[in-house]
Amino acid sequence: MPVPFHFRAVASDGKLRTGTLSAESQRGAAAELRRQGLNPVYVGLEQQKSFQWKMPQFGGGHKRKSVLFFTQEISTLLNSGIPLDRALQIATELTERSEFKLVIQDMLRVLKGGRSLGDSLAAHPAYFSELYVNMVRAGEASGSLAQVFERLAEFERTRDDLRNYIIGSMVYPALLSIVGLGSILVLMYFVVPRFASVFESGQLKMPLPTKIMLEVSAFLRTWGWVGLAGAVAGVGGLNAYIGTPSGRMWWDAFRLRIPVLGLALRKAETARFARAMATLVANSVPLVQSIGITRAILNNRRIANSLDIVAQGVKRGEGIAEPLRRAGEFPPLAAHLLSVGEETGKLDAMFSRMADIYETETRDAIKRFTSLFEPIIILVMGVIVGALILSMLVAITSINEVAG
Repeated sequence: MPVPFHFRAVASDGKLRTGTLSAESQRGAAAELRRQGLNPVYVGLEQQKSFQWKMPQFGGGHKRKSVLFFTQEISTLLNSGIPLDRALQIATELTERSEFKLVIQDMLRVLKGGRSLGDSLAAHPAYFSELYVNMVRAGEASGSLAQVFERLAEFERTRDDLRNYIIGSMVYPALLSIVGLGSILVLMYFVVPRFASVFESGQLKMPLPTKIMLEVSAFLRTWGWVGLAGAVAGVGGLNAYIGTPSGRMWWDAFRLRIPVLGLALRKAETARFARAMATLVANSVPLVQSIGITRAILNNRRIANSLDIVAQGVKRGEGIAEPLRRAGEFPPLAAHLLSVGEETGKLDAMFSRMADIYETETRDAIKRFTSLFEPIIILVMGVIVGALILSMLVAITSINEVAG
């Protein structure tokens, strides 16, 4: 049965059209728009609004989302034959965030001033990475800007999907830890002290488990603020140390040694490296330059620094597979895959295949970590809460025996 779909599409004159269209499916609605000479930008059951409340995102999440949507929109428009300046103008109208709208308007101003799109992107490093800028410059030089934006849209989408999966997988264990710790502190600060007053007023003999529990509670109530201040100071000092080059290297190396989680982080970095290299190599960016660009976008400095060895090997004519194996920071399979890519002359396809493999393995590794971490947290919290409850029951039983 046909249902109404809301759409936003670009006409042949470059103007934006909005409205509703009845179709059997979203794909069918998009096909009907193309038949009418319109290039669909959005087709969905819900109408896009000029303002929508969204959950706040931290750590630059809104910037990544803005760049992803911008890249997808420009890719769609350029592949539809829309001129670049008109595509940027339409992207300005489609963008909801006012700060990113100003960025696009500035890019359009620079472009109309006679400079390249790559130069206009480079003026906004907070939004566009070195990889992004170099890809666009290569596309401008080769006349394949539409294909470049299509590859960039895929790159940004896969990177965003992997990041969201990792963050989403860690939310429940973190929430579980916070709730468990909060429950224990509430018991120790407010519930347990009531038993102390009962024993002190009645001059009753205190069972050993109850005595231990009360002493721990008293210690926390007396010195808890010192421990909290020490923890805050320790976290602040660690964060300041990590901000230094040597501290960052130590922290990144330490994270890679964490059981289970370290393996997941290594695979995630390998996937990020492979996806970036696949995007760059497929667009004919020189291999050494691609390695240098990719080095800048990796999160782990230990793994990133190992790419210096890889770049030196490539400069000496050794290829990339053997230097990557010699660097010792990437999984063994990565070097084997690249060896096959070098032998077959399909290095870009092998980098893409490598990215697919390690993105899947990263998800599996994160799933294994959470499946192991969650029962450990539940067990530890259960033992602590169970010990508190047992101590209370022993205390209640002793009071009843005296009363009897």
